Amino acid sequence: MQPTGRRPRARAYNHPVGVVTIRHAKPSDYGRVIGRVNVWWGGRDMAPMLPKLFFLHFEGTSFVAEDGDDLVGFLCGFLSQTEQDEAYIHFVGVAPDRRGEGLGRDLYERFFEEVGGHGRKSVLCVTSPVNQESVAFHEALGFEVDRVVEDYDGPGEDRVLLVRRLA
Repeated sequence: MQPTGRRPRARAYNHPVGVVTIRHAKPSDYGRVIGRVNVWWGGRDMAPMLPKLFFLHFEGTSFVAEDGDDLVGFLCGFLSQTEQDEAYIHFVGVAPDRRGEGLGRDLYERFFEEVGGHGRKSVLCVTSPVNQESVAFHEALGFEVDRVVEDYDGPGEDRVLLVRRLA
């Protein structure tokens, strides 16, 4: 399917606590997201991993999830410029009090739908080998562990490379 140039509207998803809307991220969402990242990661300094460029240049493949006016999740990804059949998920977050409701799955599914509409056949992402929860989550979404790469993000920064084939 070729992109039509039109962006799908926001989509509503029913969750135990209410209706969550997932829509494309906008530059104005950056402040809301970056203000929560370190808190959502238990105080770890994660903000440097999420530059504003994702909200400026990748709006079409980045999403925010809202319950009313409350930000409850986000996903930042992009279409690979090198591999024309691949897309990449860079950063995903769900509010700690909303985890386990399926919000993460909904964000990923929305991304899969978007990039599939651009002809992408696979989605890649990475996580830390010590983050077994993340590995299990991705496997439950249909990702496969491609390999573990030592020093992927610098000395001592090993990563698990994950890939999900799209239909």
